[in-house]
Amino acid sequence: MSQPFDIEARLRAALAPIEPPAELAVRMETKLGTLVELAADELEAWELSAMRDPRNWPRAAVRPAAAVVVGAGAGVGLVVLRTRRRRHKRRAQARSPLDLVERTLRDVGREALRVFEDAAPKR
Repeated sequence: MSQPFDIEARLRAALAPIEPPAELAVRMETKLGTLVELAADELEAWELSAMRDPRNWPRAAVRPAAAVVVGAGAGVGLVVLRTRRRRHKRRAQARSPLDLVERTLRDVGREALRVFEDAAPKR
């Protein structure tokens, strides 16, 4: 007689968490940072004077709009990636679940400010 089919054990084995390689996080952070910088450069180079003529609106508004979407998406990804990297340290330092939430929100705010400052034009 064959052994019984244990669906729970197979699901547990199949759904076990897998940590991505450390190199992947570094590569993603580099690429996301590059996207944020490129989007900021595109917005900085955008000329508002081109928007005075309504015939230019379809052409003149597409690139800045795309830059905003790409830059915001990459910025959010960068904040999440950097915040997630320090989750074990925050969890070890937290005294309660509420303290962990406060620490996480503080880290998110700090990283968002850092991404914003890095993308700001250097004058």
